Amino acid sequence: MKDKAYQHAIPIFLDHHAAVHAAKLHPGAHWSWHDEVLSGLTPDQLRFTPKGSPHSAAWRIWHMARIEDVTMNVLLADATQVFESGKWIEKLEIDYVSVGNEMSNADIVRLNETINLKALFAYRLAVGKRTRAVVKRLKLDDLSQPPAPNRLQRLVAERAVQPPALWLLDYWGGHPAANLLLMPATRHPFVHLNEIKRLLSRRK
Repeated sequence: MKDKAYQHAIPIFLDHHAAVHAAKLHPGAHWSWHDEVLSGLTPDQLRFTPKGSPHSAAWRIWHMARIEDVTMNVLLADATQVFESGKWIEKLEIDYVSVGNEMSNADIVRLNETINLKALFAYRLAVGKRTRAVVKRLKLDDLSQPPAPNRLQRLVAERAVQPPALWLLDYWGGHPAANLLLMPATRHPFVHLNEIKRLLSRRK
Protein backbone atom coordinates (compact mmCIF):
# COMPACT_ATOMS: atom_id res chain seq x y z
CA MET A 1 0.00 0.00 0.00
CA LYS A 2 1.51 3.32 -1.02
CA ASP A 3 1.31 6.48 1.08
CA LYS A 4 -0.92 8.24 -1.43
CA ALA A 5 -3.35 5.33 -1.60
CA TYR A 6 -3.38 5.16 2.19
CA GLN A 7 -4.27 8.84 2.43
CA HIS A 8 -7.32 8.18 0.25
CA ALA A 9 -8.21 4.90 1.92
CA ILE A 10 -8.64 6.23 5.47
CA PRO A 11 -11.34 8.82 4.59
CA ILE A 12 -13.17 6.13 2.61
CA PHE A 13 -12.99 3.79 5.58
CA LEU A 14 -14.32 6.47 7.95
CA ASP A 15 -17.21 7.14 5.57
CA HIS A 16 -18.13 3.44 5.36
CA HIS A 17 -17.66 3.04 9.10
CA ALA A 18 -20.07 5.90 9.81
CA ALA A 19 -22.69 4.20 7.66
CA VAL A 20 -22.75 1.06 9.82
CA HIS A 21 -23.12 3.04 13.05
CA ALA A 22 -25.79 5.39 14.35
CA ALA A 23 -25.77 8.83 12.72
CA LYS A 24 -24.88 10.40 16.09
CA LEU A 25 -21.43 8.77 15.80
CA HIS A 26 -20.44 11.21 13.07
CA PRO A 27 -22.73 14.24 12.70
CA GLY A 28 -23.01 15.13 9.05
CA ALA A 29 -22.71 11.54 7.80
CA HIS A 30 -24.75 11.24 4.63
CA TRP A 31 -26.41 7.92 5.52
CA SER A 32 -26.71 5.46 8.39
CA TRP A 33 -27.60 1.87 7.59
CA HIS A 34 -27.62 1.27 11.35
CA ASP A 35 -30.40 3.83 11.82
CA GLU A 36 -32.32 2.68 8.77
CA VAL A 37 -32.44 -0.89 10.07
CA LEU A 38 -32.69 -0.35 13.84
CA SER A 39 -34.37 2.97 14.57
CA GLY A 40 -37.72 2.68 16.29
CA LEU A 41 -37.52 -1.04 17.00
CA THR A 42 -39.23 -2.23 20.16
CA PRO A 43 -37.55 -4.45 22.76
CA ASP A 44 -39.68 -7.34 21.52
CA GLN A 45 -38.45 -6.81 17.97
CA LEU A 46 -34.83 -6.56 19.08
CA ARG A 47 -35.11 -9.79 21.09
CA PHE A 48 -37.19 -11.67 18.48
CA THR A 49 -35.71 -14.97 17.32
CA PRO A 50 -37.08 -16.80 14.28
CA LYS A 51 -37.99 -20.45 14.39
CA GLY A 52 -34.89 -22.58 14.12
CA SER A 53 -32.36 -19.86 14.97
CA PRO A 54 -31.39 -18.22 18.29
CA HIS A 55 -29.73 -15.19 16.66
CA SER A 56 -31.82 -12.12 17.42
CA ALA A 57 -31.11 -8.52 16.39
CA ALA A 58 -29.87 -7.85 19.93
CA TRP A 59 -27.37 -10.71 19.80
CA ARG A 60 -26.10 -9.60 16.40
CA ILE A 61 -25.60 -6.00 17.61
CA TRP A 62 -23.65 -7.26 20.62
CA HIS A 63 -21.56 -9.57 18.41
CA MET A 64 -20.77 -6.74 15.95
CA ALA A 65 -19.67 -4.50 18.79
CA ARG A 66 -17.48 -7.14 20.44
CA ILE A 67 -15.75 -8.06 17.17
CA GLU A 68 -15.02 -4.42 16.37
CA ASP A 69 -13.85 -3.72 19.91
CA VAL A 70 -11.28 -6.52 20.10
CA THR A 71 -9.92 -6.20 16.56
CA MET A 72 -9.54 -2.43 16.59
CA ASN A 73 -8.28 -2.00 20.13
CA VAL A 74 -6.26 -5.15 20.78
CA LEU A 75 -5.04 -6.22 17.35
CA LEU A 76 -4.69 -2.82 15.69
CA ALA A 77 -3.90 -0.46 18.57
CA ASP A 78 -2.51 -2.84 21.23
CA ALA A 79 -4.74 -0.98 23.69
CA THR A 80 -7.40 -1.85 26.26
CA GLN A 81 -10.80 -2.98 25.03
CA VAL A 82 -13.65 -0.49 25.42
CA PHE A 83 -15.50 -3.39 27.04
CA GLU A 84 -12.95 -3.44 29.84
CA SER A 85 -12.10 0.23 30.26
CA GLY A 86 -15.78 1.18 30.42
CA LYS A 87 -16.80 -1.73 32.69
CA TRP A 88 -19.47 -2.62 30.15
CA ILE A 89 -20.04 -6.15 31.41
CA GLU A 90 -21.78 -4.62 34.43
CA LYS A 91 -23.75 -2.07 32.41
CA LEU A 92 -24.87 -4.69 29.89
CA GLU A 93 -25.95 -7.01 32.74
CA ILE A 94 -24.36 -10.07 31.15
CA ASP A 95 -21.55 -12.45 32.07
CA TYR A 96 -20.14 -13.08 28.59
CA VAL A 97 -16.84 -11.50 27.52
CA SER A 98 -16.12 -13.31 24.26
CA VAL A 99 -16.96 -12.19 20.74
CA GLY A 100 -19.64 -14.89 20.64
CA ASN A 101 -18.58 -17.21 17.82
CA GLU A 102 -18.23 -20.15 20.20
CA MET A 103 -21.51 -19.66 22.06
CA SER A 104 -24.04 -22.47 22.31
CA ASN A 105 -27.64 -21.86 21.32
CA ALA A 106 -28.60 -21.88 25.00
CA ASP A 107 -26.01 -19.20 25.80
CA ILE A 108 -27.16 -17.07 22.88
CA VAL A 109 -30.75 -17.27 24.09
CA ARG A 110 -29.70 -16.38 27.62
CA LEU A 111 -27.73 -13.34 26.49
CA ASN A 112 -30.60 -12.21 24.29
CA GLU A 113 -33.04 -12.41 27.18
CA THR A 114 -30.87 -10.62 29.75
CA ILE A 115 -28.80 -7.99 27.94
CA ASN A 116 -29.63 -4.36 28.75
CA LEU A 117 -30.72 -2.94 25.39
CA LYS A 118 -30.07 0.71 26.21
CA ALA A 119 -26.56 -0.13 27.36
CA LEU A 120 -26.05 -2.31 24.27
CA PHE A 121 -26.54 0.63 21.90
CA ALA A 122 -24.39 2.86 24.12
CA TYR A 123 -21.60 0.26 24.10
CA ARG A 124 -21.62 -0.05 20.33
CA LEU A 125 -21.50 3.74 19.98
CA ALA A 126 -18.54 3.90 22.38
CA VAL A 127 -16.75 1.23 20.36
CA GLY A 128 -17.36 3.16 17.14
CA LYS A 129 -15.96 6.36 18.63
CA ARG A 130 -12.83 4.59 19.80
CA THR A 131 -12.36 2.96 16.39
CA ARG A 132 -12.34 6.32 14.66
CA ALA A 133 -9.79 7.68 17.12
CA VAL A 134 -7.58 4.62 16.59
CA VAL A 135 -7.74 4.74 12.80
CA LYS A 136 -6.98 8.46 12.61
CA ARG A 137 -3.71 7.82 14.48
CA LEU A 138 -2.55 4.91 12.31
CA LYS A 139 0.69 4.94 10.38
CA LEU A 140 1.24 3.14 7.08
CA ASP A 141 3.46 0.54 8.75
CA ASP A 142 0.65 -0.31 11.18
CA LEU A 143 -1.43 -1.69 8.32
CA SER A 144 1.18 -3.37 6.12
CA GLN A 145 2.02 -6.26 8.48
CA PRO A 146 -0.19 -8.90 10.16
CA PRO A 147 -1.13 -8.30 13.80
CA ALA A 148 1.72 -9.25 16.13
CA PRO A 149 1.45 -12.75 17.68
CA ASN A 150 1.40 -11.33 21.21
CA ARG A 151 -1.68 -9.28 20.33
CA LEU A 152 -3.44 -12.36 19.00
CA GLN A 153 -2.59 -14.22 22.20
CA ARG A 154 -4.03 -11.36 24.23
CA LEU A 155 -7.43 -12.23 22.78
CA VAL A 156 -7.12 -15.70 24.29
CA ALA A 157 -5.78 -14.43 27.61
CA GLU A 158 -8.62 -11.91 27.88
CA ARG A 159 -11.15 -14.62 26.88
CA ALA A 160 -12.33 -12.55 23.95
CA VAL A 161 -11.75 -15.54 21.66
CA GLN A 162 -12.50 -18.96 23.16
CA PRO A 163 -12.53 -22.54 21.88
CA PRO A 164 -13.87 -23.61 19.41
CA ALA A 165 -13.53 -20.14 17.80
CA LEU A 166 -9.72 -20.09 17.85
CA TRP A 167 -9.79 -20.23 14.05
CA LEU A 168 -10.39 -16.47 14.25
CA LEU A 169 -6.78 -16.02 15.34
CA ASP A 170 -5.57 -17.72 12.15
CA TYR A 171 -7.90 -15.60 10.04
CA TRP A 172 -7.06 -12.25 11.63
CA GLY A 173 -3.38 -13.13 11.92
CA GLY A 174 -3.06 -14.41 8.37
CA HIS A 175 -3.52 -11.07 6.61
CA PRO A 176 -2.02 -7.59 6.80
CA ALA A 177 -3.69 -5.52 9.51
CA ALA A 178 -5.35 -3.47 6.77
CA ASN A 179 -7.75 -6.40 6.42
CA LEU A 180 -9.13 -5.54 9.87
CA LEU A 181 -10.49 -2.32 8.40
CA LEU A 182 -11.96 -4.11 5.41
CA MET A 183 -13.79 -6.84 7.33
CA PRO A 184 -14.42 -6.60 11.08
CA ALA A 185 -14.98 -2.84 11.24
CA THR A 186 -17.04 -2.33 8.06
CA ARG A 187 -18.11 -5.37 6.02
CA HIS A 188 -18.93 -7.46 9.08
CA PRO A 189 -21.55 -4.96 10.38
CA PHE A 190 -23.00 -4.55 6.88
CA VAL A 191 -23.53 -8.32 6.73
CA HIS A 192 -25.23 -8.52 10.12
CA LEU A 193 -27.38 -5.42 9.61
CA ASN A 194 -28.63 -6.98 6.38
CA GLU A 195 -29.42 -10.15 8.33
CA ILE A 196 -31.36 -8.13 10.89
CA LYS A 197 -33.36 -6.45 8.12
CA ARG A 198 -34.30 -9.85 6.70
CA LEU A 199 -34.97 -11.26 10.17
CA LEU A 200 -37.47 -8.54 11.04
CA SER A 201 -39.21 -8.83 7.68
CA ARG A 202 -39.95 -12.47 8.59
CA ARG A 203 -41.62 -11.34 11.80
CA LYS A 204 -44.29 -9.30 10.01
